[in-house]
Amino acid sequence: MPYNRVDVAMRELLSAFSCLQSAELTDRLARTAAAVAGTAYAGFVRVDALRQEACPMHVHTPPGDPLRLRRWLDESGVLKELAASCEVVRLPPDVSMGEPGFLATPVPVVARDHTFVWVAGRGFCDGDEHLLGRFATAAGRALEAASGCESAVRLLRGVRAFRPVPP
Repeated sequence: MPYNRVDVAMRELLSAFSCLQSAELTDRLARTAAAVAGTAYAGFVRVDALRQEACPMHVHTPPGDPLRLRRWLDESGVLKELAASCEVVRLPPDVSMGEPGFLATPVPVVARDHTFVWVAGRGFCDGDEHLLGRFATAAGRALEAASGCESAVRLLRGVRAFRPVPP
């Protein structure tokens, strides 16, 4: 294959693999989780490998965050509960206490620390839990695919940088 064809092929391959950005994918997944659950609030939480700390990886709220969910995540103790949990966490809403209703399920992702996808803003039932669990599995596969594409781009750039120069 002549070198100009190699350059074109490599550029096309790099372009195809570079389309998938992890941050954009995470945002799209959070928005879709909210839509699937019939809420306006969703996101992802990452838990460290020792299960001592959990921190929001992405939070999707409507403009103005009417339920003040970002603040609730930080102050409610739900992040500590997620850090300690390996299973689904479901909290009922309690308007008098400022509890919005919360459902989080683990995302089966091999390449990352423990991750949860969550939805909030109403009461959730077993059906919601099942649906979010299925969504979490799909989200995990998508996040792994994005990570794989990012790794492939790095490897391909290395191939491109170190390919032989024509005589």
